[in-house]
Amino acid sequence: MPVQSNYLLFVSMDVDADKEDLFNEVYDEEHIPSVLKVPGVVAATRLKSAPLSMIIGGERKDIVAEGEPTYTALYEIESPDVLLSDAWAEAVEAGRWPSEVRPYTKNRRHVLRKVTHRAG
Repeated sequence: MPVQSNYLLFVSMDVDADKEDLFNEVYDEEHIPSVLKVPGVVAATRLKSAPLSMIIGGERKDIVAEGEPTYTALYEIESPDVLLSDAWAEAVEAGRWPSEVRPYTKNRRHVLRKVTHRAG
């Protein structure tokens, strides 16, 4: 499905190995559904790093993204103002996320991108 919003928020992180199952359960069953209720949040997609090999300049390259977080959540939002709303603040503090998951995350990154072009 093509991007539906004008902004993309990338939230990336690693999690302690012994908390990975809990991390995925809470993210999928509590955190994402809570954030999707926030006005201005259009969609959310979770991603996990995968090995990357590709042809560049006629040669196969095995690309290692050292230091990059394992997990990323991609939130499609209508405006950066969504991230400053009371609804957003409440959603990201709901459920087990703040007390049982967030303390075991590390290498966290938050990046906002404005969609500048759509094709196809």
